[in-house]
Amino acid sequence: MPTIHRSALAAALAAGTLLAVSACGPDGPAGGGTSPAPPPSSSAAAPAAGSGGVIGGITLPSGLPTSLLEGLPRSWDDLKKWKFEDWDKWASKHVFNNPVVKDFWDPDKMGDSKPADPAPPAAKPAPATPKPSTDDGVTDPEPPAVKAVAMPRPYTKQPSGKVFFSAKGGRGNCSATVITDPQHPGKSNLVWTAGHCVHEGKGGNFYKDLVFVPAYNNSGASSGGKRAPLSELAPLGTWWADQVTTSPQWMIEGGGSGDAANQYDFAVMRVHNQNDTGKSLEETVGSAVPVWFDAPRDQLRVSAVGYPLVKPFDGQELYACDGGKPTRLSFDAKRPTMLTIGCNMTQGASGGGWFATMPDGRTALVSNTSIGTQEHTSLSGPYLEAVARQALDWISKK
Repeated sequence: MPTIHRSALAAALAAGTLLAVSACGPDGPAGGGTSPAPPPSSSAAAPAAGSGGVIGGITLPSGLPTSLLEGLPRSWDDLKKWKFEDWDKWASKHVFNNPVVKDFWDPDKMGDSKPADPAPPAAKPAPATPKPSTDDGVTDPEPPAVKAVAMPRPYTKQPSGKVFFSAKGGRGNCSATVITDPQHPGKSNLVWTAGHCVHEGKGGNFYKDLVFVPAYNNSGASSGGKRAPLSELAPLGTWWADQVTTSPQWMIEGGGSGDAANQYDFAVMRVHNQNDTGKSLEETVGSAVPVWFDAPRDQLRVSAVGYPLVKPFDGQELYACDGGKPTRLSFDAKRPTMLTIGCNMTQGASGGGWFATMPDGRTALVSNTSIGTQEHTSLSGPYLEAVARQALDWISKK
C-alpha cells in the first residue's frame, strides 16, 4: 500500500517494499507469460517498446513491452464499453501462469513475506472543479483518523483472509475477501483484492505462487510472535489462484508515476484448494459477499477490514475500521473518484475489503484498500463501476 499526504497535497514516500527480501519462489522471479498475437481491429496499434507516447486517447508510459499493449481499447473511456469478448481477447494476450507448487507455502515463508507496496504516488491529488452533479475530480479534506479494532475470533465465518505471492526480490502478502460468483451461486471460488497484490504494474507481470488463505491465524496460534503450524495458520486450506484479472489501467500504468492507476487498483482471482476437498471456497468458508457496483456515495457508511502488518500491527490479527461516510480523492477527473475513510491500518491491509449495507440489508463489498497516508490516518480505495463490473463478469463466466 503506497502512501500519500493529502492534507498538504504533497507527495510522500512509502515505508517498506519487497526489495528488502532476498528469496524468490522455486520458479524464479514473479511474472506470468504473455502470448503475443495481432491486436483486434478495434484496438489501437502498439508502439515499439520503450517509446511511450499516445495511442488514441491513452497516454502510455515509456518502457512498456509491445506485447503488453496488444488489445488495448482506443481510449480508457472505450474500456467502459467492453463486453465479455473484449475482456477475453485482452486476457488471452496477458496469460496468468500459476502452477501449484505443493507445500511451497509453509509458516516460515508466510512469516517472512512483506506487505505489498507499489511505488508511492508522486503526483499531487489536486482538487478540481467537479462537473455538475458528479464526484469527478473532487478531493475532499482528509477525514478524521479512526483507530482499527481487532475482529473477534473465530475468523472461520468471515469472508476475509490473506493473499501470499512470490515477487521479484522476495515474497509479499495482502488482504482479500471471498465474494459471490454470479454464475455459481452458493459455490463461489472468487476472491477480491487490490491490483497491486496480483500484478507488478507498469510493464510488469503477474506475481507467482499466488494463493489465498481464508481465516488466516483463526485460533491466534501465531499471535504475539509465537510459531504455529500450517494447520493453525491456514485452517481452511491454501487456495491457489487459477485465473486473475485486474484493470488494464493498473497493468499499463500502475506502480510507476501514474498515480491515477490507483483509481483502478482492484483485482479478482479464481482459486482452488490445493488439497481438493470437493467443496468450493464459499462452502468451505461458510460466507461470501456480493459486490455492489455503482453504490450511491451519499448513502454509504463503510467499514474496512484487513491484516495490517507494519507497526504497531504484526499481520497476524484481523482488524476493522468503522470509517463512516467516505470522502473523495481524485488524481484524474476522467476516472471514478476514490473513496477515503479515516483508518490507522498500515501496509498489509492492502486489498482488504470495504463493506457497506445494501438497501436489502445484505452486507456487500464496495471497494478495497489501495493507498493510505504516510501518517496512517486514512485509507483510500477505488470506486467500483463499469470496468470493475466487467472484470468480475469475465472471470465469473470463465
